[in-house]
Amino acid sequence: MPDYDLVIRNGTVVTAADASVCDVGLKDGTVATLGKGLAAGAREIDATGRLVLPGGIDSHCHIEQRSSAGVVCADDFYSATVSAAFGGTTTVIPFAAQHRGQSLRQVVQEYHEAAGPKAVIDYAFHLIISDPTEQVMGQELPALIRDGYTSFKVYMTYDLLQLNDGQMLDILALARREGAFVMVHAENYDMIKWLTARLLEHGLGAPRYHAVSHARLAEGEATNRAVTLAELLDVPILLVHVSAAEAIEVIRNAQTKGLKIYGETCPQYLFLTADDIARPGVEGAKFCCSPPPRDHAAQEAVWTGLRNGTFQVFSSDHAPYRFDASGKLPKGDRTTFPEIANGVPGIELRLPLLFSEGVGQGRLDLNAFVALTATNHAKLYGLYPKKGTIAVGSDADIAIWDPERETTITAGMLHDNVGYTPYEGRRVRGWPVAVISRGRIVVEDGKLAAARGSGTFLPCALSEAAKPVGAAVPELAFVTGQGTPLV
Repeated sequence: MPDYDLVIRNGTVVTAADASVCDVGLKDGTVATLGKGLAAGAREIDATGRLVLPGGIDSHCHIEQRSSAGVVCADDFYSATVSAAFGGTTTVIPFAAQHRGQSLRQVVQEYHEAAGPKAVIDYAFHLIISDPTEQVMGQELPALIRDGYTSFKVYMTYDLLQLNDGQMLDILALARREGAFVMVHAENYDMIKWLTARLLEHGLGAPRYHAVSHARLAEGEATNRAVTLAELLDVPILLVHVSAAEAIEVIRNAQTKGLKIYGETCPQYLFLTADDIARPGVEGAKFCCSPPPRDHAAQEAVWTGLRNGTFQVFSSDHAPYRFDASGKLPKGDRTTFPEIANGVPGIELRLPLLFSEGVGQGRLDLNAFVALTATNHAKLYGLYPKKGTIAVGSDADIAIWDPERETTITAGMLHDNVGYTPYEGRRVRGWPVAVISRGRIVVEDGKLAAARGSGTFLPCALSEAAKPVGAAVPELAFVTGQGTPLV
Protein backbone atom coordinates (compact mmCIF):
# COMPACT_ATOMS: atom_id res chain seq x y z
CA MET A 1 0.00 0.00 0.00
CA PRO A 2 1.45 3.44 -0.91
CA ASP A 3 2.82 5.50 1.94
CA TYR A 4 1.10 8.66 0.68
CA ASP A 5 -2.09 9.59 -1.10
CA LEU A 6 -0.16 12.06 -3.24
CA VAL A 7 3.50 12.98 -3.64
CA ILE A 8 4.61 16.20 -5.29
CA ARG A 9 8.19 15.64 -6.44
CA ASN A 10 11.15 17.88 -7.18
CA GLY A 11 9.41 21.24 -6.93
CA THR A 12 10.71 24.35 -5.20
CA VAL A 13 8.66 24.50 -2.01
CA VAL A 14 8.27 28.10 -0.82
CA THR A 15 6.86 29.38 2.46
CA ALA A 16 6.90 32.85 4.00
CA ALA A 17 10.20 31.96 5.67
CA ASP A 18 12.24 29.78 3.30
CA ALA A 19 12.49 27.83 0.05
CA SER A 20 13.94 24.43 -0.84
CA VAL A 21 13.75 21.81 -3.56
CA CYS A 22 12.12 18.73 -2.07
CA ASP A 23 9.21 16.32 -2.24
CA VAL A 24 5.93 16.84 -0.41
CA GLY A 25 4.03 13.79 0.81
CA LEU A 26 0.29 14.24 1.43
CA LYS A 27 -1.88 11.85 3.41
CA ASP A 28 -5.41 12.11 4.78
CA GLY A 29 -5.73 15.71 3.67
CA THR A 30 -2.63 17.04 5.44
CA VAL A 31 1.07 17.47 4.75
CA ALA A 32 2.68 14.29 6.11
CA THR A 33 6.34 14.69 5.12
CA LEU A 34 8.75 17.11 3.47
CA GLY A 35 12.02 15.67 2.19
CA LYS A 36 13.91 14.16 -0.71
CA GLY A 37 13.38 10.71 -2.13
CA LEU A 38 10.02 10.09 -0.45
CA ALA A 39 8.37 6.70 -0.84
CA ALA A 40 5.72 6.18 -3.49
CA GLY A 41 2.33 7.82 -3.43
CA ALA A 42 -0.94 6.53 -4.84
CA ARG A 43 -0.71 9.52 -7.17
CA GLU A 44 2.39 11.52 -8.07
CA ILE A 45 2.99 14.92 -9.65
CA ASP A 46 6.35 15.86 -11.11
CA ALA A 47 6.90 19.51 -10.20
CA THR A 48 10.39 19.86 -11.65
CA GLY A 49 10.91 23.48 -12.62
CA ARG A 50 7.72 24.48 -10.84
CA LEU A 51 7.01 26.38 -7.64
CA VAL A 52 5.08 24.64 -4.87
CA LEU A 53 3.34 27.37 -2.88
CA PRO A 54 0.73 27.39 -0.10
CA GLY A 55 -2.74 27.78 -1.54
CA GLY A 56 -3.78 31.40 -1.47
CA ILE A 57 -6.15 32.79 1.14
CA ASP A 58 -8.44 35.59 -0.01
CA SER A 59 -9.65 37.19 3.20
CA HIS A 60 -11.65 40.00 1.64
CA CYS A 61 -14.24 39.01 -0.95
CA HIS A 62 -17.97 39.48 -1.38
CA ILE A 63 -19.84 36.35 -2.43
CA GLU A 64 -23.59 35.90 -2.90
CA GLN A 65 -24.04 39.11 -0.95
CA ARG A 66 -26.75 41.74 -1.25
CA SER A 67 -25.40 45.27 -1.05
CA SER A 68 -26.99 47.93 1.14
CA ALA A 69 -28.53 49.29 -2.07
CA GLY A 70 -30.16 45.91 -2.75
CA VAL A 71 -27.89 44.78 -5.61
CA VAL A 72 -26.86 41.12 -5.46
CA CYS A 73 -23.38 39.94 -6.41
CA ALA A 74 -23.04 38.19 -9.76
CA ASP A 75 -21.17 35.28 -8.16
CA ASP A 76 -22.69 32.68 -5.88
CA PHE A 77 -20.58 30.39 -3.72
CA TYR A 78 -20.08 27.96 -6.59
CA SER A 79 -18.88 30.32 -9.30
CA ALA A 80 -16.81 32.41 -6.87
CA THR A 81 -14.99 29.47 -5.30
CA VAL A 82 -14.40 27.80 -8.66
CA SER A 83 -12.93 31.06 -9.93
CA ALA A 84 -10.79 31.41 -6.80
CA ALA A 85 -9.46 27.86 -7.18
CA PHE A 86 -8.43 28.40 -10.80
CA GLY A 87 -6.44 31.41 -9.60
CA GLY A 88 -4.52 29.42 -6.97
CA THR A 89 -6.68 30.28 -3.94
CA THR A 90 -7.77 27.44 -1.66
CA THR A 91 -9.50 29.37 1.15
CA VAL A 92 -11.86 32.34 1.01
CA ILE A 93 -13.21 34.45 3.85
CA PRO A 94 -16.23 36.38 2.58
CA PHE A 95 -18.71 38.35 4.66
CA ALA A 96 -21.95 37.43 6.35
CA ALA A 97 -23.42 40.89 5.90
CA GLN A 98 -25.94 42.26 8.35
CA HIS A 99 -28.34 44.93 7.12
CA ARG A 100 -30.33 47.23 9.35
CA GLY A 101 -33.00 45.40 11.31
CA GLN A 102 -31.52 41.93 10.82
CA SER A 103 -30.55 39.43 13.47
CA LEU A 104 -26.85 38.70 13.17
CA ARG A 105 -27.37 35.04 14.07
CA GLN A 106 -30.01 34.69 11.34
CA VAL A 107 -27.67 36.32 8.80
CA VAL A 108 -24.96 33.78 9.59
CA GLN A 109 -27.38 30.90 9.18
CA GLU A 110 -28.48 32.19 5.77
CA TYR A 111 -24.90 32.45 4.52
CA HIS A 112 -24.18 28.91 5.66
CA GLU A 113 -27.23 27.70 3.75
CA ALA A 114 -25.89 29.45 0.65
CA ALA A 115 -22.27 28.29 0.96
CA GLY A 116 -22.57 24.72 2.20
CA PRO A 117 -24.09 23.12 -0.92
CA LYS A 118 -21.92 25.09 -3.38
CA ALA A 119 -18.38 25.92 -2.21
CA VAL A 120 -15.62 23.81 -3.79
CA ILE A 121 -12.85 25.10 -1.49
CA ASP A 122 -12.75 25.87 2.22
CA TYR A 123 -14.27 29.02 3.66
CA ALA A 124 -14.72 31.00 6.84
CA PHE A 125 -16.87 34.07 7.47
CA HIS A 126 -16.27 37.58 8.67
CA LEU A 127 -19.31 39.47 9.95
CA ILE A 128 -20.44 42.90 8.78
CA ILE A 129 -21.95 44.91 11.62
CA SER A 130 -24.29 47.65 10.42
CA ASP A 131 -26.89 47.59 13.21
CA PRO A 132 -25.20 47.31 16.63
CA THR A 133 -28.37 46.95 18.67
CA GLU A 134 -28.42 45.96 22.33
CA GLN A 135 -29.35 42.41 21.29
CA VAL A 136 -26.47 42.21 18.81
CA MET A 137 -23.87 43.72 21.12
CA GLY A 138 -24.99 42.06 24.32
CA GLN A 139 -25.78 38.55 23.11
CA GLU A 140 -25.42 37.69 19.43
CA LEU A 141 -21.96 39.05 18.67
CA PRO A 142 -20.18 37.70 21.78
CA ALA A 143 -21.75 34.28 21.19
CA LEU A 144 -20.77 34.26 17.50
CA ILE A 145 -17.19 35.19 18.36
CA ARG A 146 -17.01 32.15 20.63
CA ASP A 147 -18.42 30.02 17.80
CA GLY A 148 -15.55 30.91 15.44
CA TYR A 149 -16.63 34.16 13.79
CA THR A 150 -13.78 36.12 15.29
CA SER A 151 -13.50 39.04 12.85
CA PHE A 152 -15.93 41.66 11.67
CA LYS A 153 -16.02 44.65 9.38
CA VAL A 154 -17.42 48.09 10.11
CA TYR A 155 -18.02 51.00 7.75
CA MET A 156 -17.38 54.70 8.19
CA THR A 157 -19.28 55.38 4.96
CA TYR A 158 -22.50 54.53 3.02
CA ASP A 159 -25.95 55.61 4.21
CA LEU A 160 -27.15 52.19 5.35
CA LEU A 161 -23.85 50.85 6.69
CA GLN A 162 -22.12 53.82 8.30
CA LEU A 163 -21.43 53.75 12.03
CA ASN A 164 -20.75 56.94 13.95
CA ASP A 165 -17.70 57.32 16.16
CA GLY A 166 -19.62 56.38 19.29
CA GLN A 167 -20.84 53.14 17.74
CA MET A 168 -17.31 52.46 16.50
CA LEU A 169 -16.01 52.82 20.05
CA ASP A 170 -18.69 50.45 21.36
CA ILE A 171 -17.62 47.82 18.84
CA LEU A 172 -13.92 48.34 19.46
CA ALA A 173 -14.47 47.98 23.21
CA LEU A 174 -16.41 44.75 22.64
CA ALA A 175 -13.66 43.45 20.34
CA ARG A 176 -11.07 44.16 23.04
CA ARG A 177 -13.09 42.34 25.70
CA GLU A 178 -13.80 39.31 23.50
CA GLY A 179 -10.48 39.12 21.63
CA ALA A 180 -12.03 39.71 18.19
CA PHE A 181 -10.46 41.50 15.24
CA VAL A 182 -11.98 44.58 13.58
CA MET A 183 -11.67 45.52 9.91
CA VAL A 184 -12.48 49.11 8.94
CA HIS A 185 -13.63 50.66 5.66
CA ALA A 186 -12.30 54.15 6.23
CA GLU A 187 -13.66 57.03 4.15
CA ASN A 188 -15.14 60.33 5.39
CA TYR A 189 -18.73 60.02 4.23
CA ASP A 190 -19.65 63.65 4.83
CA MET A 191 -16.89 64.73 2.47
CA ILE A 192 -18.07 62.25 -0.14
CA LYS A 193 -21.74 63.26 0.17
CA TRP A 194 -20.89 66.96 -0.02
CA LEU A 195 -18.74 66.52 -3.13
CA THR A 196 -21.33 64.25 -4.74
CA ALA A 197 -24.11 66.79 -4.24
CA ARG A 198 -22.01 69.63 -5.70
CA LEU A 199 -21.00 67.54 -8.73
CA LEU A 200 -24.57 66.50 -9.49
CA GLU A 201 -25.78 70.11 -9.10
CA HIS A 202 -23.44 70.98 -11.97
CA GLY A 203 -24.62 68.08 -14.12
CA LEU A 204 -21.44 66.07 -13.60
CA GLY A 205 -22.81 62.55 -13.22
CA ALA A 206 -20.52 60.50 -15.47
CA PRO A 207 -18.58 57.59 -13.94
CA ARG A 208 -15.34 59.61 -13.92
CA TYR A 209 -16.74 61.77 -11.13
CA HIS A 210 -16.93 58.79 -8.81
CA ALA A 211 -13.17 59.16 -8.37
CA VAL A 212 -13.52 62.90 -7.81
CA SER A 213 -16.16 62.47 -5.10
CA HIS A 214 -14.13 59.86 -3.21
CA ALA A 215 -11.24 62.21 -2.55
CA ARG A 216 -7.92 60.94 -1.25
CA LEU A 217 -8.27 63.28 1.71
CA ALA A 218 -11.55 61.59 2.64
CA GLU A 219 -9.70 58.29 2.92
CA GLY A 220 -6.78 59.84 4.77
CA GLU A 221 -8.96 61.65 7.32
CA ALA A 222 -11.12 58.63 8.10
CA THR A 223 -8.05 56.40 8.38
CA ASN A 224 -6.54 58.81 10.90
CA ARG A 225 -9.81 58.89 12.85
CA ALA A 226 -10.10 55.09 12.87
CA VAL A 227 -6.52 54.78 14.13
CA THR A 228 -7.19 57.35 16.85
CA LEU A 229 -10.31 55.54 18.04
CA ALA A 230 -8.38 52.27 18.12
CA GLU A 231 -5.49 53.88 19.99
CA LEU A 232 -7.86 55.24 22.64
CA LEU A 233 -8.81 51.69 23.64
CA ASP A 234 -5.62 49.92 22.52
CA VAL A 235 -7.49 47.78 20.00
CA PRO A 236 -5.75 46.32 16.95
CA ILE A 237 -7.53 47.06 13.66
CA LEU A 238 -7.03 46.36 9.97
CA LEU A 239 -7.59 49.16 7.46
CA VAL A 240 -8.96 47.44 4.36
CA HIS A 241 -8.57 48.19 0.62
CA VAL A 242 -6.16 51.08 1.16
CA SER A 243 -5.58 53.12 -2.00
CA ALA A 244 -4.09 56.53 -1.18
CA ALA A 245 -0.69 57.75 -0.02
CA GLU A 246 -2.41 59.85 2.66
CA ALA A 247 -3.90 56.73 4.28
CA ILE A 248 -0.71 54.73 3.84
CA GLU A 249 1.24 57.42 5.69
CA VAL A 250 -1.21 57.32 8.62
CA ILE A 251 -0.89 53.53 8.90
CA ARG A 252 2.90 53.61 8.64
CA ASN A 253 3.17 56.31 11.30
CA ALA A 254 0.91 54.35 13.65
CA GLN A 255 3.01 51.23 13.18
CA THR A 256 6.17 53.23 13.87
CA LYS A 257 4.61 54.34 17.17
CA GLY A 258 4.18 50.68 18.10
CA LEU A 259 0.43 50.47 17.56
CA LYS A 260 -1.10 47.25 16.24
CA ILE A 261 -2.48 48.83 13.09
CA TYR A 262 -2.55 46.58 10.04
CA GLY A 263 -3.03 47.38 6.36
CA GLU A 264 -4.57 45.64 3.37
CA THR A 265 -4.52 46.56 -0.30
CA CYS A 266 -5.87 45.04 -3.51
CA PRO A 267 -5.06 44.58 -7.23
CA GLN A 268 -7.14 47.56 -8.36
CA TYR A 269 -4.78 49.93 -6.55
CA LEU A 270 -1.75 48.54 -8.36
CA PHE A 271 -3.10 48.01 -11.85
CA LEU A 272 -5.93 50.51 -12.40
CA THR A 273 -6.09 54.32 -12.20
CA ALA A 274 -8.73 57.03 -12.28
CA ASP A 275 -8.08 57.24 -16.03
CA ASP A 276 -9.86 53.89 -16.37
CA ILE A 277 -12.92 55.30 -14.62
CA ALA A 278 -12.79 58.24 -17.07
CA ARG A 279 -13.30 56.02 -20.14
CA PRO A 280 -16.00 57.23 -22.57
CA GLY A 281 -19.72 56.89 -21.85
CA VAL A 282 -20.54 54.48 -19.05
CA GLU A 283 -17.58 52.20 -19.80
CA GLY A 284 -15.83 53.67 -16.77
CA ALA A 285 -18.48 52.11 -14.52
CA LYS A 286 -16.61 48.81 -14.88
CA PHE A 287 -13.80 50.30 -12.79
CA CYS A 288 -15.84 52.01 -10.06
CA CYS A 289 -15.06 50.80 -6.57
CA SER A 290 -14.61 52.47 -3.20
CA PRO A 291 -12.08 53.75 -2.53
CA PRO A 292 -11.41 54.26 -6.25
CA PRO A 293 -8.15 53.66 -8.10
CA ARG A 294 -6.00 56.80 -7.92
CA ASP A 295 -2.98 57.70 -10.09
CA HIS A 296 0.47 56.34 -10.87
CA ALA A 297 2.00 58.06 -7.84
CA ALA A 298 -0.52 56.29 -5.61
CA GLN A 299 0.32 52.97 -7.28
CA GLU A 300 3.98 53.49 -6.40
CA ALA A 301 3.02 54.32 -2.81
CA VAL A 302 1.09 51.04 -2.63
CA TRP A 303 4.05 49.08 -4.02
CA THR A 304 6.26 50.72 -1.41
CA GLY A 305 3.79 49.73 1.30
CA LEU A 306 3.87 46.12 0.12
CA ARG A 307 7.66 46.08 0.17
CA ASN A 308 8.24 47.77 3.51
CA GLY A 309 5.63 45.92 5.56
CA THR A 310 2.99 48.62 5.88
CA PHE A 311 0.60 46.15 4.24
CA GLN A 312 0.33 42.70 5.75
CA VAL A 313 -2.24 41.26 3.35
CA PHE A 314 -3.12 41.49 -0.32
CA SER A 315 -6.78 40.62 -0.96
CA SER A 316 -9.06 40.86 -3.99
CA ASP A 317 -12.02 42.73 -2.49
CA HIS A 318 -13.87 40.76 -5.17
CA ALA A 319 -17.20 42.59 -5.51
CA PRO A 320 -18.68 41.19 -8.72
CA TYR A 321 -21.50 43.01 -10.50
CA ARG A 322 -22.54 42.47 -14.08
CA PHE A 323 -22.29 45.34 -16.53
CA ASP A 324 -26.05 45.66 -16.99
CA ALA A 325 -29.22 46.77 -15.21
CA SER A 326 -28.91 43.93 -12.68
CA GLY A 327 -25.56 45.25 -11.49
CA LYS A 328 -23.46 48.22 -12.48
CA LEU A 329 -26.02 50.11 -14.53
CA PRO A 330 -29.47 50.17 -12.87
CA LYS A 331 -30.56 52.98 -15.22
CA GLY A 332 -28.61 51.90 -18.27
CA ASP A 333 -26.75 54.70 -20.02
CA ARG A 334 -28.48 57.24 -17.75
CA THR A 335 -26.91 55.82 -14.59
CA THR A 336 -25.06 58.51 -12.62
CA PHE A 337 -21.93 57.73 -10.64
CA PRO A 338 -23.58 57.45 -7.18
CA GLU A 339 -26.03 54.90 -8.64
CA ILE A 340 -23.30 52.58 -9.96
CA ALA A 341 -22.81 49.39 -7.95
CA ASN A 342 -19.46 49.75 -6.21
CA GLY A 343 -16.90 47.03 -6.76
CA VAL A 344 -14.70 45.20 -9.25
CA PRO A 345 -14.07 41.47 -9.78
CA GLY A 346 -10.65 40.00 -9.11
CA ILE A 347 -10.81 36.76 -7.15
CA GLU A 348 -9.18 34.68 -9.90
CA LEU A 349 -6.55 37.21 -10.95
CA ARG A 350 -5.34 38.41 -7.53
CA LEU A 351 -2.41 36.00 -7.37
CA PRO A 352 -1.31 35.96 -11.04
CA LEU A 353 -1.29 39.77 -11.20
CA LEU A 354 0.83 40.14 -8.06
CA PHE A 355 3.12 37.29 -9.04
CA SER A 356 3.76 38.71 -12.50
CA GLU A 357 4.32 42.33 -11.54
CA GLY A 358 5.62 41.76 -8.02
CA VAL A 359 7.84 38.67 -8.19
CA GLY A 360 8.41 38.79 -11.94
CA GLN A 361 9.52 42.43 -11.93
CA GLY A 362 11.69 42.10 -8.84
CA ARG A 363 9.47 44.21 -6.58
CA LEU A 364 8.80 41.30 -4.18
CA ASP A 365 10.60 38.07 -3.41
CA LEU A 366 8.77 34.75 -3.29
CA ASN A 367 8.66 34.66 0.51
CA ALA A 368 6.97 38.07 0.63
CA PHE A 369 4.52 36.93 -2.06
CA VAL A 370 3.53 33.91 0.04
CA ALA A 371 3.22 36.02 3.19
CA LEU A 372 1.04 38.65 1.52
CA THR A 373 -1.25 36.20 -0.24
CA ALA A 374 -1.57 33.32 2.24
CA THR A 375 0.42 33.16 5.48
CA ASN A 376 -0.44 36.56 6.94
CA HIS A 377 -4.13 36.06 6.19
CA ALA A 378 -4.09 32.83 8.17
CA LYS A 379 -2.26 34.50 11.06
CA LEU A 380 -4.55 37.54 11.21
CA TYR A 381 -7.73 35.47 11.22
CA GLY A 382 -6.84 32.56 13.47
CA LEU A 383 -6.29 29.87 10.83
CA TYR A 384 -2.52 29.41 11.13
CA PRO A 385 -0.80 26.92 10.90
CA LYS A 386 -3.74 24.84 9.68
CA LYS A 387 -3.81 27.13 6.66
CA GLY A 388 -1.33 29.45 5.01
CA THR A 389 1.84 27.37 4.95
CA ILE A 390 3.34 24.07 3.82
CA ALA A 391 4.41 22.29 6.98
CA VAL A 392 3.96 18.85 8.52
CA GLY A 393 0.46 18.70 10.01
CA SER A 394 -0.91 21.63 8.03
CA ASP A 395 -3.81 21.16 5.64
CA ALA A 396 -2.55 20.09 2.23
CA ASP A 397 -3.56 23.31 0.49
CA ILE A 398 -1.06 23.77 -2.33
CA ALA A 399 -0.80 25.58 -5.66
CA ILE A 400 1.79 24.39 -8.16
CA TRP A 401 2.93 27.31 -10.30
CA ASP A 402 4.57 27.45 -13.70
CA PRO A 403 6.59 30.66 -13.24
CA GLU A 404 7.21 31.03 -16.98
CA ARG A 405 3.71 30.50 -18.31
CA GLU A 406 2.52 33.60 -20.15
CA THR A 407 -1.18 34.38 -20.29
CA THR A 408 -3.14 37.18 -21.89
CA ILE A 409 -6.11 37.93 -19.66
CA THR A 410 -9.56 37.88 -21.22
CA ALA A 411 -12.99 37.72 -19.63
CA GLY A 412 -13.71 34.52 -21.56
CA MET A 413 -10.91 32.58 -19.86
CA LEU A 414 -12.14 33.34 -16.34
CA HIS A 415 -14.58 31.28 -14.27
CA ASP A 416 -16.60 33.93 -12.47
CA ASN A 417 -20.08 35.01 -13.51
CA VAL A 418 -19.31 38.68 -14.12
CA GLY A 419 -18.90 38.79 -17.90
CA TYR A 420 -16.01 41.27 -17.96
CA THR A 421 -12.67 41.88 -16.31
CA PRO A 422 -11.06 45.26 -15.62
CA TYR A 423 -7.73 43.66 -16.57
CA GLU A 424 -8.76 42.70 -20.13
CA GLY A 425 -5.76 42.31 -22.44
CA ARG A 426 -3.11 42.50 -19.72
CA ARG A 427 -0.30 39.96 -20.19
CA VAL A 428 1.03 38.17 -17.13
CA ARG A 429 3.83 35.68 -16.55
CA GLY A 430 3.32 32.92 -14.00
CA TRP A 431 0.17 30.89 -13.40
CA PRO A 432 -1.01 28.06 -11.12
CA VAL A 433 -1.26 24.86 -13.16
CA ALA A 434 -2.49 22.52 -10.40
CA VAL A 435 -4.35 23.38 -7.22
CA ILE A 436 -4.85 21.08 -4.22
CA SER A 437 -7.26 21.63 -1.34
CA ARG A 438 -6.97 19.40 1.75
CA GLY A 439 -5.12 16.86 -0.37
CA ARG A 440 -7.79 16.83 -3.11
CA ILE A 441 -6.78 17.95 -6.58
CA VAL A 442 -9.37 20.62 -7.40
CA VAL A 443 -7.83 22.09 -10.56
CA GLU A 444 -5.49 20.32 -12.99
CA ASP A 445 -4.70 20.84 -16.67
CA GLY A 446 -7.22 23.65 -16.87
CA LYS A 447 -10.09 21.50 -15.62
CA LEU A 448 -12.13 21.53 -12.43
CA ALA A 449 -11.90 18.30 -10.43
CA ALA A 450 -13.93 19.26 -7.35
CA ALA A 451 -17.61 18.71 -6.67
CA ARG A 452 -20.11 21.30 -5.50
CA GLY A 453 -20.25 21.47 -1.75
CA SER A 454 -16.89 19.74 -1.20
CA GLY A 455 -15.43 22.77 0.58
CA THR A 456 -15.70 22.90 4.36
CA PHE A 457 -16.45 25.66 6.84
CA LEU A 458 -13.55 26.83 9.01
CA PRO A 459 -14.27 28.21 12.49
CA CYS A 460 -11.58 30.79 13.25
CA ALA A 461 -9.63 30.93 16.47
CA LEU A 462 -8.89 34.16 18.28
CA SER A 463 -5.88 35.73 16.62
CA GLU A 464 -2.60 36.77 18.19
CA ALA A 465 -2.86 39.84 15.97
CA ALA A 466 -6.03 40.89 17.80
CA LYS A 467 -4.37 40.97 21.20
CA PRO A 468 -3.79 44.50 22.54
CA VAL A 469 -0.25 45.77 22.91
CA GLY A 470 -0.72 46.89 26.51
CA ALA A 471 -3.52 48.56 28.43
CA ALA A 472 -6.11 51.07 27.39
CA VAL A 473 -5.70 54.66 28.51
CA PRO A 474 -5.58 54.20 32.35
CA GLU A 475 -8.49 56.55 32.97
CA LEU A 476 -10.58 54.36 30.65
CA ALA A 477 -9.42 50.95 31.85
CA PHE A 478 -12.88 50.23 33.28
CA VAL A 479 -14.16 50.07 29.69
CA THR A 480 -12.28 46.82 29.23
CA GLY A 481 -13.14 45.43 32.64
CA GLN A 482 -9.72 46.23 34.08
CA GLY A 483 -10.68 48.78 36.69
CA THR A 484 -13.21 51.32 37.90
CA PRO A 485 -13.71 54.93 36.86
CA LEU A 486 -11.60 57.52 38.62
CA VAL A 487 -13.51 59.75 41.04
